[in-house]
This record gives sequence, structure tokens and C-alpha cells, in this order.
Amino acid sequence: MKLLAIIVNYKTPEMTLEAVAALHRELARQPEARVVVVDNDSRDGSYERLAKGVAEGGYGDRVEVVASPWNGGFAWGNNFAIRPALASETPPDYVYLLNSDAFPDEGSVDRLIRYLDEHPEVGIAGSYIHGVDGQPHTTAFRFPSVASEFEATLGIGVVSKLLARFIVAPPLPTTNTRVDWLAGASMLIRRAVLEDVGLMDEGYFLYFEETDFCLRAARAGWPTVYVRESSVSHVGSASTGYQDLSRPTPAYWYASRRRYFLRNHGRATLWLANAVYIVGGLIRRARSFVLQRPSHEPRRHMRDFLRFNLRLGPQPDVHPPRPAALRATASTGVAPVRPECAR
Repeated sequence: MKLLAIIVNYKTPEMTLEAVAALHRELARQPEARVVVVDNDSRDGSYERLAKGVAEGGYGDRVEVVASPWNGGFAWGNNFAIRPALASETPPDYVYLLNSDAFPDEGSVDRLIRYLDEHPEVGIAGSYIHGVDGQPHTTAFRFPSVASEFEATLGIGVVSKLLARFIVAPPLPTTNTRVDWLAGASMLIRRAVLEDVGLMDEGYFLYFEETDFCLRAARAGWPTVYVRESSVSHVGSASTGYQDLSRPTPAYWYASRRRYFLRNHGRATLWLANAVYIVGGLIRRARSFVLQRPSHEPRRHMRDFLRFNLRLGPQPDVHPPRPAALRATASTGVAPVRPECAR
């Protein structure tokens, strides 16, 4: 099989069906491609609505809807479809991840596939993402670091200029460019990458899982490329509402940030990153108060950051409770699993 495309749904069935329709149109030129829609235990009738919509869409056996028994997060939902595909007799050459609120523009998927076909040394390729209003979304990034944490929280122009090479979200490239990591809204992954580094880490519920995966791939010699000529329309935060600054930052963001630094850089770097984040954030809040400017951060963000990162004892699990049938077989660490798949 050439391509397995995956869309993870959580309580947005109508939008997901729109994404399926747009993706299916793009796959018309890919006869060896199939789509799996994973309903991530929505419990709101999403699975039934998706199954009905796909049946009525006339997609034949090219599109399948499956029900995950647990809302284990973005990585879990994608892995739920990837595992059996990699273990099958005809594993896909590529795995394509598409958000449920993302809609491929004409030729976008073909361009990603062609790029990886023509560049066998590249492991991951992602699209230029724009809003439904045509405005570009920042989706090509550098890896987070202690310096980037200070720059991002401080928000002072002269400091940002001094630390420009550490800024996580630099200006978007205008041509096909190698980057550190890409948002998973439209991401094509070579099967060999999954064979070398394993699946996405299910210890992340949401956020930082793509960052972690691209870092592991880069360390294994598989770079990531932003393919500007492939474009996808994206609503953004349809399932999470994360961009609404009137709402507190969800606990899973703090947990994912902590997991990323701890697993990839160690405890000392985590605590140093926390320290500069707190210092920079407090300075920024003080400047905003003195200058009577908005802080442009979610409600109670710093207070919740301090509570989460300075707590004593074990960190809370931000995943929903795992069903008993899964608890019996799951490891507590939920570490990345190296798939046993045919080469």
C-alpha cells in the first residue's frame, strides 16, 4: 500500500466528514491509498454519524471508520490506526496525518508524496497551513530550548532580537525548507521513520507530541521538511478551543511541556527552563501592569504554571481514566512502542 491517511475525530463529526470529503478528492490520483477515521471515544454519537456519513459518501472500501475505546489523545488516536497497518501484510510506504478541521487544497497530498519520493533522505514532510480566511498559520518551528522559553515569556523586542536564532516560531519559509518540527495538521511520515524511532509517544495527551516525534526522527537521521507548495486550509483548535485566551490553559499543555523537556533533555534542563519561564513571565506581567497593556496570555496562566510545575510528589495524569480492559495490558509509562512490522 502506498499511503495510509488518518483523521482523528473528537466530537466534531460534521467537520470531520468535510475533511474526509476533501481528502478523498485529493486521493483520486492515488489508487493505493486508504483512509482511516478514528473516533477517539467521543461518546456523543460521533462514531454513528461518521459511519453513516462515510457509507452515504460512496467511498467504497477506501474509507473506514473505527472506534477507539479510549480518548487517549492525539498520539493515541493516530497510533490506533497506524499499529495494525504496520503489522499488516501490505504496510503503507507513507502515513499521512490530517486534522479533523483541515481540508487539503488541490494537489497538496500529491506534492507531499512526490517530495518524499524524490528525497529519500527526508523522513517527514508537512504542508503550508492557512486559515479558511486565507491567512497563513504558523506551523513550521524550531525545537524549544531554555533560551526560547525565556524569549517567549519575556516578550521584549530587544531580547527577541538577541535570541532570534532560538525563537520557536520564526517567520514562515517561502520555499521548501528543512525545519526542526511541523504541526501535525498535515504531516506525511515515511514508514522507515516509524520503524526506526517507533510511534508517537502516547504519554502526551495533546501538544508537544509532534515536537517530540520530529526530534526523535532528527536524532535518528531523518530530517523534517516544510513543503511550501503543498497547502491545506485549517480552522484551528476546533476540538480544544485552546486559542481562546479567556479560558485557562488546559492542564495537558503543562503536562506535555514538562514531558518534552524531561524526556528529551533531562531534569536539570527542565528545571532551568521552568526557572527562566517563571522569571520571564513575571517580568512581562510587571511591564504589562506598568504600561497598562494586555498580557496576551490565557487566564490564570502563570498561576497554573506555578501550581503544576512546583508541586511536590508525583505529577497528575491528564489523560481520562483508562478503561479496565486497557489497564490490564498497558504500561504505566505509555512510552513510544517500536512497531514490529515488515520491511
